[in-house]
Amino acid sequence: MLVNIGHGNMVMSSKGVTILSPESAPMRRLKYDAKERNILVDATQVRRTRSIVVTSSDHAVLSAVQVKALAQRLFGGDAA
Repeated sequence: MLVNIGHGNMVMSSKGVTILSPESAPMRRLKYDAKERNILVDATQVRRTRSIVVTSSDHAVLSAVQVKALAQRLFGGDAA
């Protein structure tokens, strides 16, 4: 199943491992390290990064959609 991560970009729900908030220092380091290793996918369309999806292939996907909204899309219902 494909999950919309914003602005027409999709991620396979079976490939998503975790959804993270990008605001902490460790998440900024994760983003920097992923960029250095060429495994960063920027799907924000030049908008503010509101979540980071880490996939089973160890890629980091930046999204402009809030963490809670992505969790609801991925897991349905009242995901907290």
